[in-house]
Amino acid sequence: MLEIRHVYTRYGKVECLKGVSLSVREGEIVALLGANGAGKTTVLKTISGLIRPTAGEVLFKGKSLAGSSPEELVRRGIAHVPEGRKIFQRLNVLENLELGAFTRTDKTEIRRNFERMFDFFPVLKNRLKQKAGTLSGGEQQMLAIARGLMSGPSVLLLDEPSLGLAPLLVSTIFGIVDQIHKQGKTILLVEQNARMALKIADRAYVLEIGQVVLEGRSDELRENPVVQSAYLGGG
Repeated sequence: MLEIRHVYTRYGKVECLKGVSLSVREGEIVALLGANGAGKTTVLKTISGLIRPTAGEVLFKGKSLAGSSPEELVRRGIAHVPEGRKIFQRLNVLENLELGAFTRTDKTEIRRNFERMFDFFPVLKNRLKQKAGTLSGGEQQMLAIARGLMSGPSVLLLDEPSLGLAPLLVSTIFGIVDQIHKQGKTILLVEQNARMALKIADRAYVLEIGQVVLEGRSDELRENPVVQSAYLGGG
């Protein structure tokens, strides 16, 4: 469904991605692991059109995304839930969710989508008129994911969904992500918590300084000594 081929990306004079290649098949959840500054967020921003690659290409359903605006990519079926949630704090929960569906015109399906969001995130149903900025950190993350899903995407790009959350909430968020995946959603997940990411992902890639240095099935990577030492706290 999604493929990155030999992508190079720069921030000014700094080369952030150095020939990254990866793929996400339909129905998979694929994790991107790596230390801060490895290029994980840059990969997602490149896919969603927020950053233009200097070389290489990004393909979605076999077609190049070159020249597409972020809004066009949402219409084509790519939703990006950014690091730090980036919800509209002065708007209420309902307004945030409605904005997630701004590219859609199918009102019946939008209503169905609202019900699905309340199934995934029942707490949001009780907060519809509450200003998003007054929600707890975990509730804001739920809202950010729900807003992304409101666009009806084929693939969901999740950037650090557990960032800054208490351990119990981390488990809750990952449980929801796993549930969304099991209902057929394709997900590319960037996550610092490698142990949790490898628990729910089908496959994973490890980035170091803008390059893919390891890839494989999650169960294989969990047993890899390098991954255990660097990301799982083992020897």
